[in-house]
Amino acid sequence: MRYTKRIELCVTLVVGTATLIPGCNRAGKKASSQAESAQAIPEAGPLARPKSLQQVGVPAEATRAAIPPDNPQTPEKITLGMKLFFDGRLSADGSVACSTCHDPARAFTDRKPVSVGINNRAGQRNAPTILNALYNKTQFWDGRAKTLEEQAALPIVNPVEMGQPSLDAAVARVAAVSEYQQAFRDIFGRPPNGPDLLRAIASYERTQLSFDAPFDHFIAGDQNAIDNSAKRGWELFNTRGRCNKCHALTEDKRDVTLFTDNDFHNIGIGIIRHNVVALARQAEQLINSGDTAAIDRAAIQTDMSALGRFLVTKKEPDIASFKTPDLRNVLVTGPYFHDGSQETLWDVCDHYNKGDGLQNPYLDQDIQPLALTEAEIDDLVAFLASLTSADYKEHGASELARQRELSRTARPQRDTARAFGPKPIQPKPSRP
Repeated sequence: MRYTKRIELCVTLVVGTATLIPGCNRAGKKASSQAESAQAIPEAGPLARPKSLQQVGVPAEATRAAIPPDNPQTPEKITLGMKLFFDGRLSADGSVACSTCHDPARAFTDRKPVSVGINNRAGQRNAPTILNALYNKTQFWDGRAKTLEEQAALPIVNPVEMGQPSLDAAVARVAAVSEYQQAFRDIFGRPPNGPDLLRAIASYERTQLSFDAPFDHFIAGDQNAIDNSAKRGWELFNTRGRCNKCHALTEDKRDVTLFTDNDFHNIGIGIIRHNVVALARQAEQLINSGDTAAIDRAAIQTDMSALGRFLVTKKEPDIASFKTPDLRNVLVTGPYFHDGSQETLWDVCDHYNKGDGLQNPYLDQDIQPLALTEAEIDDLVAFLASLTSADYKEHGASELARQRELSRTARPQRDTARAFGPKPIQPKPSRP
């Protein structure tokens, strides 16, 4: 019980923006003179504050298990991590912070198809939300990092993201600030250093629990918390929609918490645009090197991004497979898929409805035409919208209206003939 209360104290710690270390890059106002930022660094507003465990739907046991023994939560460490998360000093030119791609006002995403780092350099991947990332079994779309500490290190040194030549270079920028020097000594008992910097950022990220959605209240017993359309969508999600093939505990056991199997699947995105067999051949030598930073650069900077999980495992079945995302707050964390290629939830449903994957020899076997009607797709979207947490209720309402209006005029993934037809015959893979 004492341990649970200690986590509660750390998670509910309220940190106002006024406590930020002087000189931190707030809203890009004090960016380095070395480069002018084309985008402002988001401020640490109310939505950035650590979240309470007292939300309907929070899995208490999983939350406790998500705190690693070698990096226990403390209020002071969380405060430090929050300051670092919003500080442009972690980037080479002062123009980019963690919050640039993970803006609390945008549900800790950037709402762009792919993220843009220093010098307006665009990557290859869509920025996943930090919300509920503490529960992830692996981090990044291809799972190349296992922990939030490991994940935090790679964007700092990626040339397309934060652009530091090394983690030590970022630490040197931080260590030049006396307030940071004192904070590290008080919390860790030593000067600023790379591992402790990563521990602090990860500790802050673990406070971003996001539940208390209408669906949580429905599961808790309030039958009026969601409408009939969302209720029908929930049933479709677990039956004819086949969403439960990836977004459930098992095909027979529904997941009412995170909606992910923590696995990787090829769902037919991007494979036609890339010669993945040739890319796989190129990637093998890189993977064999074991150079984590080099693999990270390939995933963010090159067409090898399309290889997905293969970049980590070098297993042929993993070609173009990507992690099943948590679906909470999915309405407000678009655009969708690893490449941000789908604008609306209607586009996502259309993609699955037609069983996309023609000419894709690595397509997951569970991807096949669904024969869902327009009304049923509307119901699925209504269910997905019900997963929007209370913090983003207003944002969710406006985003749902925007997406619904767009879906009436632009449906690039819609293919009714294929949706109601037989599953296409898949070609056999050519060995990489």
